[in-house]
Amino acid sequence: MQSNKNIVSRNIMVILSYDGSNYHGWQVQENALTVQEVFQSALEKVLKHKTDIKGCSRTDSGVHANMYAVSFTTSNKIKCENLVLAMNKFLPGDIAVTACKEVEKDFHARYSCTGKEYIYKIWNKKIKNPFLKSHAYHYWYNLDISTLKEAAKHFLGTHDFTSFATLDKRNPKNMVRTIEYLEIYRTENGLVEIKIKADGFLYNMVRIIVGTLLRVAQGKIKPSEIKKIINSKNRSLAGPTVPATGLYLNKVFY
Repeated sequence: MQSNKNIVSRNIMVILSYDGSNYHGWQVQENALTVQEVFQSALEKVLKHKTDIKGCSRTDSGVHANMYAVSFTTSNKIKCENLVLAMNKFLPGDIAVTACKEVEKDFHARYSCTGKEYIYKIWNKKIKNPFLKSHAYHYWYNLDISTLKEAAKHFLGTHDFTSFATLDKRNPKNMVRTIEYLEIYRTENGLVEIKIKADGFLYNMVRIIVGTLLRVAQGKIKPSEIKKIINSKNRSLAGPTVPATGLYLNKVFY
């Protein structure tokens, strides 16, 4: 019998991307299918044992990910390139492992993260696009990019973002976050994309910021009023929470 002393535990990080349309977010739930549940099932088939996995973020129902990091420990000696191929054999078509590497013992997909970048996609045309039904928010009114960019400037820096969070039991005591950039641009294929990077995000923070920017586009909030809304720490003064459909976790920084 092999001694347990000879079993070396490895800490592995894998990167995956997924279409969140058919899932109720990342985290396992009792009565709903989640990305974590499907991923963990595939991982156990590959490793031949159960392991505790750590995800980098709690994405909500319908949210997509271009880059999502997961870490876990295993004594299995499978090479990373083989693990990628094996995982994709067992995963459904809307989830894919794109990279894998061995990391330091103290690495944690969530707590080692130094920042995240999200993209929110808006289909900004009169006629709906059936192929983007679950992948972009259809907003048919005119969006003046220059006005949105003017409003975006006021979000930059370190602030208490209580006004831009859905308050529930998951909210931390510290509501201060630092936004490094908030870019808004129109693509050649008719989408308006809002890209935002911060050291962390509160619950629904990106979706409420986007909803507030749409209020600016409608003339209901002036760009100069964003600072006042931030300082008020009053959720009712900000815009609505836009649908999860257009939200993508785009990058995770370590």
